[in-house]
Amino acid sequence: MSVSRPEHVDTLIVGGGLSGIGAACRLQQRFPGRSYAVLEARDAVGGTWDLFRYPGVRSDSDMATLGYPFRPWRDVKTLGSGAGIAEYIRDTAHDIGVLPHIRVRHRVISAQWSTADARWTVEVDTPGGRRTMTTRFLLLCSGYYRYDRGYRPDFADEDAFRGSVIHPQHWPEDYDYRGKRVVVIGSGATAVTLVPAMAQDAAHVTMVQRSPTYIVSAPSVDPVVVRARRWLPRRLASSVVRWRSIIQGQQRYAYLRANPEKGAAAIKAGVAAQLPDFARYEADFTPRYRPWDQRLCLVPDGDLFAAIRDERASIVTGRIERFTPSGLRLEDGRTIDAEAIITATGLEMHAGGGIRLEVDGRPVSLGDSMLYKGVLLTGIPNAGFWLGYVNSSWTLRADASARYVCRLLAHLDRTGYDWAVPVPEGTQHTHPALDLASGYVERGSAAFPKVGENAPWTRSHYVRDVIEARFSRVTRSMSFGRRVPHAASPRS
Repeated sequence: MSVSRPEHVDTLIVGGGLSGIGAACRLQQRFPGRSYAVLEARDAVGGTWDLFRYPGVRSDSDMATLGYPFRPWRDVKTLGSGAGIAEYIRDTAHDIGVLPHIRVRHRVISAQWSTADARWTVEVDTPGGRRTMTTRFLLLCSGYYRYDRGYRPDFADEDAFRGSVIHPQHWPEDYDYRGKRVVVIGSGATAVTLVPAMAQDAAHVTMVQRSPTYIVSAPSVDPVVVRARRWLPRRLASSVVRWRSIIQGQQRYAYLRANPEKGAAAIKAGVAAQLPDFARYEADFTPRYRPWDQRLCLVPDGDLFAAIRDERASIVTGRIERFTPSGLRLEDGRTIDAEAIITATGLEMHAGGGIRLEVDGRPVSLGDSMLYKGVLLTGIPNAGFWLGYVNSSWTLRADASARYVCRLLAHLDRTGYDWAVPVPEGTQHTHPALDLASGYVERGSAAFPKVGENAPWTRSHYVRDVIEARFSRVTRSMSFGRRVPHAASPRS
């Protein structure tokens, strides 16, 4: 009786969101004859942008940089809607020829690397049951948080509340909040998106925040983008707009980090210009941390401030003591009535989709690894880990990672080596790759790879990183090896 061999592909991509589809497109363009597969645990492509369905869901980075450089975003809107971005990802996969390689409802459970065989053996849950696949190179593009549940702190007496309690990550289809009093718990990008969107139809929306966030208004349509697309050829216009956004973003970030007090004052002045009665709200828009200790929140055309001015929305700063039958009670004694409470309380971090990893029979942890050139992992051969920037657009870093891995694969083809792994030289002082003080990051950053202080172990500046990815020596701080009957020592 013959036993069928596991299916083998040269490259296996885990995750069918912005990162995974981008990596697949780069592979398709660079190596059109090479076998690969994209495994997506959910039943649709799009990642975050297919998962989130709450009112007003949109990007928190400009689409000139969140879009792929090889297929620019065409809409003039600065921030893209969730549905629009999901459609853009699917259309990109179709246009580049990636769709036939995507397999939905395929959840990777574990992956074991064998140095002797120079390949990964991957266990996958599929609609037809558990299957085994093998691959030469494993790319972990599954994002940074759990898709099956969001972060939910325990609130006292939550069962006493008579209304609906909803987490934005699991928004009920066709939920009707028209004419209802709504409370949104949170102060991050999800909360500042939900409040003005729901305020259009709700009786009133109150944003309850434990502490304030830096909020910046941005035009929903950038006039420079409109003029560039009107007067320049399409490809040139897209390049000009993209690089303008990249450079401006890096300049703003550098200024705010170097001049936190002036930067905070400038952001507060921008809010004051939106709210004539600013003294009434000043405490609600004065964070206790420096700009970019956490991500800034963008609001298109100041929609959040407009909702507050029109008294369709309000902000309350304070700690929640407990839920009540009719809403919330704060620790300072204030009560807030509500018929629906939206817990925009954050994400639950999840490194590598929770996949169990082994190298030559030994369990390994992503949290014990260092990132090399922002993508490869120390101690884990032939593996890439996609992790976007925290201070800029996710896609900028994701695309730089894909470009570098393509260069590495080409180098392996030329030299005849079967595997590659980065090796630190000397002592490296490390710190978390996700360098933010946000609650969700602090709760889960230990499970993620670390970064060092010097190249090629850093990853924070796109211009430098993309030069490193495209032009630096592939062999720097790397060990390479060939398939052997038994594991041999690495050869540099």
